[in-house]
Amino acid sequence: MSDRACLVLEDGSVWEGRALGARASAAGEVVFNTSMTGYQQILTDPSYGGQIVMPTYPLIGNYGINAEDAESRRIQVRAFIVREHCAEPSHYQSRETVHDYLAAQGIPGIADVDTRAITRKLRERGVMMGMVTSEHSPGEALELLKQAPPYQGTDYVREVSAKEPYEWTATARGPGAERHIVVLDMGVKYNILRILRAKGCRVTVVPAWTPAGDLLGRKPDGVLLSPGPGDPALLGYAIETVRGVLGRVPVLGICLGHQITAHALGGKTYKLKFGHRGGNHPVRDNATGLVHITAQNHGFTVDGDSLPRALEVSHVSLNDGTVEGMTHREIPLMTIQYHSEASPGPLDNVAIFDRFLDMVCGASKARV
Repeated sequence: MSDRACLVLEDGSVWEGRALGARASAAGEVVFNTSMTGYQQILTDPSYGGQIVMPTYPLIGNYGINAEDAESRRIQVRAFIVREHCAEPSHYQSRETVHDYLAAQGIPGIADVDTRAITRKLRERGVMMGMVTSEHSPGEALELLKQAPPYQGTDYVREVSAKEPYEWTATARGPGAERHIVVLDMGVKYNILRILRAKGCRVTVVPAWTPAGDLLGRKPDGVLLSPGPGDPALLGYAIETVRGVLGRVPVLGICLGHQITAHALGGKTYKLKFGHRGGNHPVRDNATGLVHITAQNHGFTVDGDSLPRALEVSHVSLNDGTVEGMTHREIPLMTIQYHSEASPGPLDNVAIFDRFLDMVCGASKARV
């Protein structure tokens, strides 16, 4: 790990450091995450498709990489930026270092850079495109970066979604009456599937472009719209599916699923300056007045002023007042912008799944 690498941002700023992971180059939108733990979950979170991720916590890799904490089938980030990488992790579950994990999957990274200064720049300037490289000079990297497709104009859901339907059987099904939940996979995290399975559900995952008729043909008791990467306004196919499902079965939308639901009902979204990414974001539940600490990972948000009267804002961010959840006044629908499955993050919000399943049970009784 003695090779040099550099991070080049689209404004021409350069940080030089030590190469981490694969000796390669990658371009993407550079974002930061404020969680203090959970780097393996962050690396494998499909919502980071197309992005270069930088933890603000300075020491990364001290408990290694294990076989339990992956949130998808592979590393999803384009590249990884850290202040200090731990080459000798200490944990009974550790199987390899972050460096080896990145290298095995061809993902470049950079260590020994001032992540505080980079974070400050992104907070002031806003997120921007960047390149991590150990192959090119800073000047060459900047020229290549100018030719890279912009993050906001690319559909990354097609890269991270399941290509074929499948049932989640990797974890044991918990006790209780079996309810069939179909997950529209726009970048689902495994922990969503684990939690549903543990709560007694049969879980089927379908690709993001599955038509509403095919989805409903699976006879779900409820539908979950998953998180995922990128601009929701680009996902016309998913928006049409959601339009065809709403009012037919109970629906829970999480993160991108929340944003897609807003579009399906006539609302709009817009891009945040530097997004919400981390495990320490306070959100108020308007129905109870309680404040929950949440895990978040999104760069777009719902425009509350664009929502139809049938939608009620149920949750609000206490950091910037943005919309963090919605309910419908007439049909069984609830959405949240934050990640109720955490991973990484606090467990305050797993109860959202119970509220959803209560809604599913209520709808089932009404049909009897």
